[in-house]
Amino acid sequence: MSNAPSVRPVLWIALFAGCAFGQPPPPGQALFQRNCANCHSAEGGAPGVAALNAMSTESIFDALMKGKMKDNAASLTSRERRNIAEFLGKRAYIDPAAGDISKMTNPCPSNPALAATGPSWSGWGGQTNARFQNDSAAGLKASDVPKLKLKWAWGLPGASNSYSQPAVAYGRVFVGSDDGVVYSLDAKSGCAYWAYKSDMFGRFAPIIAPIKGYAGTSQAVYFVTRSSTAYAIDAHDGHLLWKNVVKDGLNNLSATAAYYDGRLYVPLSGTETLTGANLDYECCKSRGTVVAVDANTGKVLWRSQSIPEPLRALGENSKGKQNFGPAGASVWNTPTVDAKRKLIYVGTGNSFGRIAADTSDSILAMRMEDGKIVWHHQEFAGDSFMNGCRPANAKETNCPEKLGPDYDFGGSSAILQSVNGKDILVAAGKGGVAIGLDPDDEGKLIWRTQLWETQAPSAAGLVVWGGTADGQRVYYPLQQPGGGLKALELMTGKVDWNAPVNADRRGQAGPATSIAGIVFTGGWDGILRAVDSTGKIVWSYDSKRDYQTINGVIANGGSFGCAGPIIAGGMLYVASGYTGIQGGSQGNVVLAFGPE
Repeated sequence: MSNAPSVRPVLWIALFAGCAFGQPPPPGQALFQRNCANCHSAEGGAPGVAALNAMSTESIFDALMKGKMKDNAASLTSRERRNIAEFLGKRAYIDPAAGDISKMTNPCPSNPALAATGPSWSGWGGQTNARFQNDSAAGLKASDVPKLKLKWAWGLPGASNSYSQPAVAYGRVFVGSDDGVVYSLDAKSGCAYWAYKSDMFGRFAPIIAPIKGYAGTSQAVYFVTRSSTAYAIDAHDGHLLWKNVVKDGLNNLSATAAYYDGRLYVPLSGTETLTGANLDYECCKSRGTVVAVDANTGKVLWRSQSIPEPLRALGENSKGKQNFGPAGASVWNTPTVDAKRKLIYVGTGNSFGRIAADTSDSILAMRMEDGKIVWHHQEFAGDSFMNGCRPANAKETNCPEKLGPDYDFGGSSAILQSVNGKDILVAAGKGGVAIGLDPDDEGKLIWRTQLWETQAPSAAGLVVWGGTADGQRVYYPLQQPGGGLKALELMTGKVDWNAPVNADRRGQAGPATSIAGIVFTGGWDGILRAVDSTGKIVWSYDSKRDYQTINGVIANGGSFGCAGPIIAGGMLYVASGYTGIQGGSQGNVVLAFGPE
């Protein structure tokens, strides 16, 4: 590869549906009201009940047992957590078996050796994170795009969202499901070669890369789950090579790792954004972290926190619980590898707690050797934000006196070379500002461009999962009413054109992807669009519908969110279905397109 509307009505229905016809309410209802409803309400800031209702019972249970809600649910028994999951998921919990391709309608008749070579798209967006595929690897030209047709649809069993972006290598597609299963499919036919059951779901794109030290195995599929467990499995048959929990403390994975030269660079997020209103909790200690892992063994080589200064005590809340800081600055984007300078670049999110860190809402440059931060550029100072906080009583809680604006860098930065040979690092974030930095001058600002026009973005953000670049321009999808795609000149940041796409009111949240002359962008409305080099929409596909899948699994498409489209070998692959915190449409389908 080249380098919601108000949820109050839904909340009322969900909480009292169990009382209809004289039936007793489900046990999870009271547990939810006592333990969860404060944050998961229209005012609380966490995903609302409508969004939770769209998740599977198994996904909710996993989040309570070992995912991002584990600490909040620490006082609950496993049975109580299961009751909450069944109440929100609206059905009984089913112990999910490992993905069994023998029960599907399209297992491959045999499992031949991996193809010797072939076009690929591994991981998030390439080493440079440009999310651009050149002509030879793409196998698609701009003139082919208007002729794209759906070739097959593959259902993800047990999934309610499609968090995993597909990857392509050696004639196969690798994709994860939000029930923790990773599948290997034939890139052309979609038949299933194997399935591997991991511990839980993850917001990842599989990485296919070399591995050493295992007889008969030369290529591995690497991924990290939400529990921060890193895996290496055999790319040919899916058997486990190694796994290792790589987190240290209160953090979890929420983005794809990066691979370079025998190492994985794993980004981790802090977990305390939902604990601000919990007066019984000592907040805040969690920090964004990058972990370097030996790809051959799973051994942790180093950990580097996004906040270099030590934690310090900040006084007690109204219940006598000690507060700490600075904290936060989560890393929920894939690290960008700069092999020339032996650096990796990551974006950080807001701070947690009463004080803000100097490295939140920033781009950090870390040494590959040891993770030391050698420079940083902070775009929004003083940003501390936590769900459930109310500024009016900040001094009695764990909350900052000034809340927000929650302007994370969620999408990856990209290191690019212009046509004149000059390198530049570009990034954009939720705050609606795109920047160009000089990697040869400690991140000195080259240009800054405001992407919004009439109203500053809310905490939901304007650019969420990032853009794409082709060497002349960088393109950013906009999460705003009507959506949109802006093209900026790479070396100046000047807006070249702005393409309105007439999306629904929430616009384009998903990451963009490009080939020469075309940018693909997906929206909350479930429509995948192709925009040409002038800003004209030349192709679109509405994925929000039910599908007759080739593997016999009941599946539907939904919104596009954290998983973007990928292109390799004359095909376009994309996973559809994303609820997110704004209540998008769930879905569990992988779609494959090719020219007719």
